[in-house]
Amino acid sequence: MKVKKIPMRMCIACHEMKPKKEMLRIVKPKEGDAFIDFTGKAAGRGAYICDNPDCIRKLKKAKLLNKTFSMPISDDVYQRIEEEFFAGK
Repeated sequence: MKVKKIPMRMCIACHEMKPKKEMLRIVKPKEGDAFIDFTGKAAGRGAYICDNPDCIRKLKKAKLLNKTFSMPISDDVYQRIEEEFFAGK
């Protein structure tokens, strides 16, 4: 019997490797702003972050999406990501 490999992703805030299903995907489409991709299937460049309030706060504080996507990301995007995350909790 073949064992199925679990896809792992690294959190851009704490750099821990975790199963993809346990993480939030933030996607940056070619056109438009970055957003939380709850389906995990949206088109665009993806970055993963732990489903953890500390990592979400660090994301905004250190402007981690600017580094990950190598482009300026507006404060509005960070604010919206934080709101969407904490609204779901």
